Amino acid sequence: MTTQTPISPPDFAPIRADFPRADRKLWLAAAETHPFSRQHLAAIEAYTSFRALGPGEGRESFTPEMQATTKRRFANLINAAPHEIAFIQSTTDGENIVLAGLDLARRGGNVVIDDLHFEASKYIYTRLAEAGKIELRVVPHRNWQVDLADFARAIDDDTRLVSIALVSQINGYKADAKAISDLAHQHGAYLYCDIIQGAGCTPIDVAAMGIDFCATSTYKWLMGDFGIGFLYVKEALQEVVVKQTRYGLRQVKAMQDYRFESYPDASRYEGTTTMPFLPGVCAHAGLGLIESLGVEAIRAHAKRLTDRLQTELPPLGYEPITPADTPTPIVSFLPQNVAETRAKLDRAFGEQVISFREWYKTDADGRRTKVEGIRLGVSVYNNDADIDAFLQALA
Repeated sequence: MTTQTPISPPDFAPIRADFPRADRKLWLAAAETHPFSRQHLAAIEAYTSFRALGPGEGRESFTPEMQATTKRRFANLINAAPHEIAFIQSTTDGENIVLAGLDLARRGGNVVIDDLHFEASKYIYTRLAEAGKIELRVVPHRNWQVDLADFARAIDDDTRLVSIALVSQINGYKADAKAISDLAHQHGAYLYCDIIQGAGCTPIDVAAMGIDFCATSTYKWLMGDFGIGFLYVKEALQEVVVKQTRYGLRQVKAMQDYRFESYPDASRYEGTTTMPFLPGVCAHAGLGLIESLGVEAIRAHAKRLTDRLQTELPPLGYEPITPADTPTPIVSFLPQNVAETRAKLDRAFGEQVISFREWYKTDADGRRTKVEGIRLGVSVYNNDADIDAFLQALA
């Protein structure tokens, strides 16, 4: 019997050195945008040199091979197959593709969301409801997390879709996707997940979680840029449940005169715009870095730092609204005095280093109150010195 040697986690000290922004100034806002690495800069230079000078050594476009690798890397990241992945422009673009393919406006019924969802999704369903296309049911949060029993009361046989953020952009709360999926499927509904705050920093298994559709952009934890993202549509639901509703040559495998052969996979959902090559190159680089590190290692690295914030910020007067056991690298707090917090950070760092946000708190009686808070997103380039500097500035 042979024994396997445990794989050592990567050393994150040299990884920090790969991110120039980490040396320049504190950045605890990866949940807003993720900095580029030196690998990104090299990839961008190779592409821009190709665009300026044409082919040659060290110069390349976003080739079909790179596009296929990018899809494969993302598919592996969420335990999907490459043929279940489509390139899209943004997370919201992906959700709109799913809604159009489901033809909710014609079929009616209700859609269930929760109030830890992203604002763009709230906007989509609010407008559909105002137009009389759907009934919108909103599950309120309680203490900044969602009770499964409230979902169970909201979902019924007229529910067509349940739409959630797998990881809330408000406080990093991770929804119990499998339990919510089971509820939806029991009533013949489907589960859509916005995964932009989870993909690349939190383990995701779409099969085990029972996710039918999900979408993300790349400019956050996938370490890419604006303008490109990914849509996952479960293979068994492609065209059978989610119909193709728009047409462009990215969906075409071969053509001869007026005869077109389309790809028999999720490419059918790709849009009518030209593939954004430069953001594609950045996505390829970011996913390559994530693949080399492993999401489990990324998560373990961030957890130690977010645990420090959860322990050391409350004594300074910051009320945590992220559950202590949240398995994501996002932590949020309500300061006693937001203006004072902002002033302290400005004096210490001279520019933005975290995210300031406004949210709505729902009390036990259902009353909603606007609150102001701070959100921190910890990534691969952060270390204890960053946490020390941040805490010292507030103290």
